[in-house]
Amino acid sequence: MIENDDVRILHAMGYAQELSRRLGVFSNFAISFSIICILAGGITSYPLALATGGGFSATIGWLVGGAFSMIVACSLAQISSAYPTAGALYHWSSILGGTGWGWATAWANLIGLIFILASVDVGVYLLFNGLVAGPILGIDTSAWGFWPQTIAVAAIIASQALFNHFGIGVTKVLIDISGYLILIAAVVLTATFLYWGHGFDLSRVTHFVNNTGAAGGNFVPEPRPAIVAFLIGLLYPAYTILGFDASAHAAEETNDARRVVPRGMILSVAYSIVFGFFMACAFVFAGADPAATASDGGDSWFHLYRDLPAPFALKSVLAFAIVIANYFCGLATITSTSRMVFAFSRDGGLPGSRFWKHISPAHRSPVAAIWLTSGLGFAATLYSPAFAALAAGSALFMYVSYAMPVAAGLFAEGKSWTKFGPFRLGVWSKPFAVLTITGVAVLTYAGLQPPNDIVINYAIGLLVLLLALWFGFVRNRFKGPPVGAAIAARAAEITRLEEEIDDAVTST
Repeated sequence: MIENDDVRILHAMGYAQELSRRLGVFSNFAISFSIICILAGGITSYPLALATGGGFSATIGWLVGGAFSMIVACSLAQISSAYPTAGALYHWSSILGGTGWGWATAWANLIGLIFILASVDVGVYLLFNGLVAGPILGIDTSAWGFWPQTIAVAAIIASQALFNHFGIGVTKVLIDISGYLILIAAVVLTATFLYWGHGFDLSRVTHFVNNTGAAGGNFVPEPRPAIVAFLIGLLYPAYTILGFDASAHAAEETNDARRVVPRGMILSVAYSIVFGFFMACAFVFAGADPAATASDGGDSWFHLYRDLPAPFALKSVLAFAIVIANYFCGLATITSTSRMVFAFSRDGGLPGSRFWKHISPAHRSPVAAIWLTSGLGFAATLYSPAFAALAAGSALFMYVSYAMPVAAGLFAEGKSWTKFGPFRLGVWSKPFAVLTITGVAVLTYAGLQPPNDIVINYAIGLLVLLLALWFGFVRNRFKGPPVGAAIAARAAEITRLEEEIDDAVTST
């Protein structure tokens, strides 16, 4: 049985099968595709592309950034095929690069995921205001400030946490719906912009226009050289095409994980590149005056959509679809992050790990980790002046956390790393690893340009804090994932945990 093989592999890595394996091929793909959600970053970050290199950055830049994301996804997919655990990046870095490297990867990944959750759910609120509340429901939101946003975002996150609380079965249904919704809505949205837009002027795609400074509505306030403008514009695809590690975080709930997880990551990125590219082209073609659209700054996409002479009913359906897709994006982010928190706590990586690793016997879900994730995500939304920086920060922290296990694998491959899974890159493994590391360095440089240079302060503060924690408290206490003899020593504990879960499920 496939499930028996999955459990055997999990036991061989020193872990019990505490979560419920309910995800198949599509569901594992859909969780990553839902977090990527081209209807989220593909819309909310579109003004950044216009404000840097115009239509060129939105389309050609999308392909360049997408190709880089595919290289990263392939590099991670190879490792996930060898080590299919909920800890994913943290576990891989620990095994391939050492306990300290893994611990640092865990924090980079966790912070990136929390930033994604915060930015996406604030995005749900902003998209509802801009697309539904005023244009469809006729509600005047001009006086809505900090407290309405805070209350609304709290309700959004709490409802997403509740769905996750009741188990992967409920979440699976919603995430599957999300996968289909994103595909259908993206196609219809693209067709709508193409049909009711202003023609097909290909020069908008092929001509680079440096809109940094006043030309782009001061979205990037300081005029920058063309090459820097293009690099900053790559944050558009980078912020959108991330979170595909969700397929790996759900590995312990996926059947035939060694094959399905790599496929889920790669296909989620591939579909996002293709559908996102045509959607971005449609946006670029739609505006009557590209210069005027770019000068709208952060409101450029909303103005495009508002001025589109499509039927009111069609635009209303699309507006609700976009908001719902973004809601599902946040829901899937909680699913992914909570599994990472559970796995990290299972190895004693978080303060209060004994509590955060708790699994609900009734729902077979990490309920404590789900609510911790939701609380941290909500807390991150409270610093609203830094929202744009949080969005950029999510891309930087996530891609740094992606590069860390890949870098460890680059040096460990053929040495300490000799056991691989069914998915292999072969001769492309090390070149892809080098491209991943180099690309993340370039992306980090671009992401720390004004106005997002505020992230530097967060990054430096975080680095100092983590170093102090590691050398002051953690290094001599944290053992990381079990290896060698420690795996065999956990056999009795694994049996006990699985029997406790089975007994509790039977009694309920």
